[in-house]
Formats: sequence, C-alpha cells, structure tokens
Amino acid sequence: MLMISPVSFAKNAETAVNNFYQKESFLSPEETQNQALKEFNSFVEKLRNHKIRVTVVKDTPLPVTPDSIFPNNWISFHQDGRIGIYPMFAENRNKEVRMDILNLFQDENYAIEELVDFRNDEGLILEGTGSIILDRENRVAYCALSPRADKKLFIEFCEEFNFEPVVFHAYQTVGDKRELIYHTNVMMCMADEFVVICLDAIDDLEERAELKETFKSWNKEIIEISEDQVEQFAGNMLQVENVEGKKLLVMSQAAKDSLNSDQIQRIERFNSIISSDLSIIENCGGGSARCMMAEVFLEKN
Repeated sequence: MLMISPVSFAKNAETAVNNFYQKESFLSPEETQNQALKEFNSFVEKLRNHKIRVTVVKDTPLPVTPDSIFPNNWISFHQDGRIGIYPMFAENRNKEVRMDILNLFQDENYAIEELVDFRNDEGLILEGTGSIILDRENRVAYCALSPRADKKLFIEFCEEFNFEPVVFHAYQTVGDKRELIYHTNVMMCMADEFVVICLDAIDDLEERAELKETFKSWNKEIIEISEDQVEQFAGNMLQVENVEGKKLLVMSQAAKDSLNSDQIQRIERFNSIISSDLSIIENCGGGSARCMMAEVFLEKN
C-alpha cells in the first residue's frame, strides 16, 4: 500500500460542494491535523501488525493539500507495470500529484513500464479508484457516474487497461433531494468472492437489476448495506492480502460498528476484518479507510 502522511489535513471547501459526507470540525486547524495524524499512524500500525506492506510518504507543507491523505484518487498501480494518473475535481487536489513518489518506487526496484496520464484539456474528471471499482481478476470496472466520474474518460480508462466497463448512478439523500454520490467506493466494495454494496442508492431499478446480474455472472455473493451504513462509511472498505497470502477486509471502526451481526458473519466467512478509528478523517475529509490506501501491484525487478 502507498499511504500519505498528512501535514495540513482539514476540511476541503473545494470538495465539499459535492462531497456531502464532510462535516465541520469544532477543533482548531492544528488540533484537526494532530488528531488526523494520530489516526493515520494508528491505522498504519494496525496494517503492519497484520503483515500488510505499507509504504508511507510524508506530504509536503507546500503546496497546501488538505486531502493528500487520500492518494488513491490521483494514482493507481497495475500488475502490468503501468501507473495511472488522474484529473481531480478540486483545483487544490490536483496539486497532490507527486512524480517524486514514482522515483521512490523506482529506487526500490519496482518495475514501472509506463505512465498513463488521463489529465486532459477538456475538463474531464475521473478520480482514480475512488471513481472506479476494479475487479482485477475478471477485468471488470464499475463506475457510478458523478461530477467526479466522467463516462467518456472512464471508457477511455477501460480501453487502455483492458477492463469491461459497467456504469450506473448512485444517490444519497441530502435534505429533501437525491444527490449523486461523489465516489463509487463510498457505496461499493469489490472483493474476490463477494461485493459489499448499497443497492438502495441505485434509484434506477433497471440499473440495479443489471448490476445484480453482473455480480451473479461472476459468482459474487452480494452483501447489502443500507444508506445509513453508507453514511458511516461501511461501503468504503478494501480487501487486501498480506505477505503470508491471507486476505483481510480493511475498514474504519465506524464502518464496522454500523454492521449488524449477520453482515459481519457473512463477511468473516471470506476474510477477517481489520478496523481502526478514523473519526476525524471521516468527518472532515468525507473519506475513510479505502480512500487512504493506494494498492501497489507493481512487481520488483
């Protein structure tokens, strides 16, 4: 995993316009950053204690990037040695892109074959594996379209990396309106034998039925979560594999606490759960455990 240690974490006003999970912090900026750093360090320690490889890179003070703790939105690593770089909705988030991180992986003898840069002059947005959920084994990519996920650019990604595209729309209730969910990975988690998803967020019943049929065609067990559980980031999970080949499902403590006993039992039939308190990061950043981890599939030379 690539994870970015924050130095100026805060609620990002530029992303709050369509990330409705962000909340105001009653802490000072210094306290918010300090608490987020504590949560980050504790999370990394838990992952490493479970023998998950984590490369931590410290953010830089300038430019100020309050969401740098979520690197999976600007970079993705692929088994064929290629790396994707993505355009993000907020201007200050595009400043998170750091080519020195690629040099770090090269210095550690990871094989990097090509950099595929999806940034463009048309203003098209696609926020990495926040917008895109990948079933890497079956080569299927899922995307809930939103202001952070442009269909044209998603199709371009799928053609470039050889994935079958599946598009749909997912909503959350904001006041008396149904608003598009900003990232697919807030309401859906794809694992090897199962998928955790809030089907109630997909208002179009035809889209919902087609998605269920797609999961069934790949023999994925569907574990449904509610919209209330999505608000606790129960969709923002990631299945990982440690150095011993053991599969684990990583989530926040709030996400785990929101699950009922049946959901936990069904998940634990496939893998153990790792959870960590990410309260400040979730409340201010509007993202959770999955957003904090960019999976590295590169091979070493």
